[in-house]
Amino acid sequence: MATQNIVVAGVGRFGSRVATGLFQLGHDVLAIDQNQARIQELIGRVTYSVAGDVTDEVLMRDLGVENFDVAIVAIGRNVESSIMTAVLLRSLNIPMVVARARNQLHAETLQRIGCDRVINAEEEAGMRLAQTLFTPNVTDYIPLGGAQGISRMQMPERFRDMTLRDAGFTEFRDQNHLSVLALIRDQNARLIPDLDERTRPTDEIVVAGQKNLVDELAG
Repeated sequence: MATQNIVVAGVGRFGSRVATGLFQLGHDVLAIDQNQARIQELIGRVTYSVAGDVTDEVLMRDLGVENFDVAIVAIGRNVESSIMTAVLLRSLNIPMVVARARNQLHAETLQRIGCDRVINAEEEAGMRLAQTLFTPNVTDYIPLGGAQGISRMQMPERFRDMTLRDAGFTEFRDQNHLSVLALIRDQNARLIPDLDERTRPTDEIVVAGQKNLVDELAG
């Protein structure tokens, strides 16, 4: 996975987990928040941490935010500030803007102003976003400790219309050392699927193993 330059606007509990999670994955992370204590806590845990107002266009331009690859609006309670920040980041032409929403109306507003991805704060934790942000085929990730985890992903294009056996999977480990736990079809999960089951374009699989191997499989 190539290193990305990422700015995280707002580093409460959700934002700090996203920022530190992405930093741990090897990305360059700039964290910005008006709360000086939160910024102090992130020293050494992200690439850069700056105390400031994320709705201040002059500040954001001084920090070179327009040159970043991804912007994440992780502001929690202040919906107005969240929307203003998202509008500002979109105006800076950052290739990918992700925003956290408090409720459905907030989410719809963020979508209408052009956010590429909107996260429902009640449904998706910060670390899961960090783990799945750059592997779009992976729809969910649960860390198990260390580099191990369980991932749900779309069936890779190269495996479609093949049997699981022909794709190289086994009940226990595939050729990439990933355990296949389930095949999901039409919202129904088949645990430890039959190896002779032929995959379909809309299938998803659930695998367990090292995160870097999941990234390779989903790539």
